[in-house]
Amino acid sequence: MSHPHPELSEPPALPQGGLRVIPLGGLGEVGRNMTVFEYDGRLLVVDCGVLFPEDHHPGVDLILPDFGPIRDRLDRIEALVLTHGHEDHIGATPYLLRERGDIPLVGSELTLALLDSKLREHRLRETVHHRVSEGDRISFGPFDLEFVAVNHSIPDALAVAIRTGAGMVLHTGDFKMDQLPLDGRITDLRAFARLGEEGVDLFLTDSTNAETPGFTPAEKSITPVIDQVFRESSQRIIVACFASHVHRVQQVLDAAHAHERQVAYVGRSMVRNMAIARDLGYLKVPPGTLVDTKDLADLPPQHQVLISTGSQGEPMSALSRIAQRSHNFVHLEEGDTVLLASSLIPGNENAVYRVINGLARWGARVVHKGNALVHVSGHASAGELLYCYNIVKPRNVLPVHGEIRHLLANRDLARATGVENVVVAEDGVVVDLVDGVASITGKVECGYVFVDGSSVGDITESDLKDRRILGEEGFISVIVVMDSVSGKVSGGPEIHARGFVEDAVDFDEIKQPIIDALDRAVAEGNTDTYQLQQTVRRVIGRWVSGTHRRRPMIIPVVIES
Repeated sequence: MSHPHPELSEPPALPQGGLRVIPLGGLGEVGRNMTVFEYDGRLLVVDCGVLFPEDHHPGVDLILPDFGPIRDRLDRIEALVLTHGHEDHIGATPYLLRERGDIPLVGSELTLALLDSKLREHRLRETVHHRVSEGDRISFGPFDLEFVAVNHSIPDALAVAIRTGAGMVLHTGDFKMDQLPLDGRITDLRAFARLGEEGVDLFLTDSTNAETPGFTPAEKSITPVIDQVFRESSQRIIVACFASHVHRVQQVLDAAHAHERQVAYVGRSMVRNMAIARDLGYLKVPPGTLVDTKDLADLPPQHQVLISTGSQGEPMSALSRIAQRSHNFVHLEEGDTVLLASSLIPGNENAVYRVINGLARWGARVVHKGNALVHVSGHASAGELLYCYNIVKPRNVLPVHGEIRHLLANRDLARATGVENVVVAEDGVVVDLVDGVASITGKVECGYVFVDGSSVGDITESDLKDRRILGEEGFISVIVVMDSVSGKVSGGPEIHARGFVEDAVDFDEIKQPIIDALDRAVAEGNTDTYQLQQTVRRVIGRWVSGTHRRRPMIIPVVIES
């Protein structure tokens, strides 16, 4: 990934008593959240999440933060603080622990429980865990941490105040200010105000909804809509949501119980996460409501509810397989209702609408955010952010968690409340807090790290470009045999194509020009195999472009005999 700030160079040495902030993900994108704080030679990491691939990342499973800027200083990490249990904040943790396995992990009970199941999947041994709750205060090296309750679309989310000799940083994590939360746990604005009175030198604030005016609706506003869907449905109901959205699953369980339906989970991550949430008391399952998926098939359709993964149109998810009628147990019938109780993550729109169309094709009624209030965001809108700026009164602001347009909108909100110094940075841009003033001091090289099967970091942007060409333009191979004595073509050209032209006759007209070009190259003294392959590539490339208006991948092979 090319860096968005080519004018910046490596940052100078951090001045004595200064605090350095190095965002390695989450600034300029929604996902891959990871921020490194450096003070007195020691490091504190907040969050370590993944970014999910889009259509222009063919074959990629996950995208990780780039650990390169701190790889030679992993032994200086005092702790990894995890603000909440969403994948874009904890998903890359196993990959960091592969590089140093004894990093202390700090987070709430639910966050660490969700992470533990992930570590077991990666066959990593448990590291030292520090389970914290709102109001707790704990120190790691020069970093004194205080945790504050915040409301989000997953229980047990925390903001963290980081005190150092350079001043206090308040990192909100992902948050909103739902005043009627389903679990009764509101964002602790009194703590925000108290920290503001003490003096917040740098405020890192969630920017995701900074462009959205007003206040984010309460989760309870969805309950009547879900109830209406249950009342109007005469057959099976399938609800798709994030596998970590405990509050949404709770609403569906309550509605199913009220309407005398039974519920089964579909999708491995849904089954795992809801079991964890239930065991820890974050999910209350009404008696007799939950059954196994296979047992659900024995019930009449009007008594069935399935809660499934796949709300973002993931190709291998349970909902996608249901839409394709390839799921092992769930077979969609005409008249079934499918409720997509989630937002659209930017970049996933096409995949989601493909699934919606697939479901509708089989006669299902699909209820989604486009035609009903079935989801509310987990992030603070502009009104909430303004409120926070006014009670915290920070000296400096660094907007985080969002695309560049979100960061800029958050900047404008902070300035509107009187904050004079707002620093807008992106991944890899280094911000130093020195003598109470935050400023950009340089950049570090910080790109995407692709996970492709068991490969981590081996796939490059060049490889992805090749995959995109293969997928969009096709593939042509040209094999030519050259006589090593005479320098003449003794075999071929033999041309094969996939995803381009299937009829070999179409290539007959270019074979002689390839031979002529090779004869000229040899006559000019170009006998190196690589140079001859490039000659073949240029000749057939120009012909394909001019004749077919295509630019397929071309693999020339020149063999000496």
